[in-house]
Amino acid sequence: MSWKKKVLAALSVLTVSTMVLAGCGGGSGSSSGGSGDKIVLRYAENQVKDYPTTQAAQKFADLVKEKTNGRITVEVYDSGQLGDEKSVIEQLQFGGIDMSRVSLTPLSEFSNNLMALQLPYLYRDADHMWKVLDGDIGKDLLKSTEDAGIVGLSWYDAGARNFYNTQHEIKSLADMKGLKIRVQASSMMMDMVKDLGANPTPMAYGEVYSALQTNVIDGAENNWPSYESTSHYEVAKYYVVDEHSRIPEMQIISKQTMDKLSPEDQKIIRECAVESAKYERELWAEREKASEEKVKAGGAVITRLSADARAEFVKAVQPLYDQYGAQYKDLIQKIRDVK
Repeated sequence: MSWKKKVLAALSVLTVSTMVLAGCGGGSGSSSGGSGDKIVLRYAENQVKDYPTTQAAQKFADLVKEKTNGRITVEVYDSGQLGDEKSVIEQLQFGGIDMSRVSLTPLSEFSNNLMALQLPYLYRDADHMWKVLDGDIGKDLLKSTEDAGIVGLSWYDAGARNFYNTQHEIKSLADMKGLKIRVQASSMMMDMVKDLGANPTPMAYGEVYSALQTNVIDGAENNWPSYESTSHYEVAKYYVVDEHSRIPEMQIISKQTMDKLSPEDQKIIRECAVESAKYERELWAEREKASEEKVKAGGAVITRLSADARAEFVKAVQPLYDQYGAQYKDLIQKIRDVK
């Protein structure tokens, strides 16, 4: 279904009262976005209150309130109160929700180039990724969803995903051979695991702990905080830092909402978004460090691939670039050229 049809479908089920309450779309006495109007913006966040992205959303709200002397209020609805990411994006397209922070997978439907950022081993390391996203490439990608009614404001960190398993340390590509690895229900993720010599096993996230414990699967992959918070380290102690997937998230605002704001207020929103993103990256780094320390204390064995070993992994997945990245060839090359 095209995004236009999805918007029409969402419109048919959204009540008029919801639209009236929707921040700049007509809530709390704001309609023109003029410099004297009181404006209330609704911000949807699907993570819990103490998660880095939610804390950064509140930081954004505090900054906006401060810089507008309380004239603009951003109300943060955490823990998925306003719906999952997919439904939030659909509502945001016509101003039913004003702002959010979302992962790139659902956004890729509205900007094909965002698919390129999901290819494995795209970046050399975190510094490389931030040079790309904070530079001209990242700025262009933030603009790439505007035709769908979505304005990108800033990039949030979501860490890097790494493999972990119950059997042995992963020091080379050969160590991946034959392992049953839980993956998300994504054809690209399954093909990646196959190319690395392992056996992909799609499975619901909530089933992974027991599946590891009972040897239904040998391993899985995720970032540091998820590995720690799910207690997977208790049953799968071998964690290899290969950083096969490093996918950022985007802070977004409805184009309808943005267009109703004055140029001065738009500038404030953009500046506060960038500042909140820097804050979120700091929080994420702290969270990663704390998670790493906790799993180490719990007996996890951490392995970091050597440069030569990582090169083996990178080479093994190159067929994916032909299969899934052919139409993004120029963009991928631009990303690789960033030093």
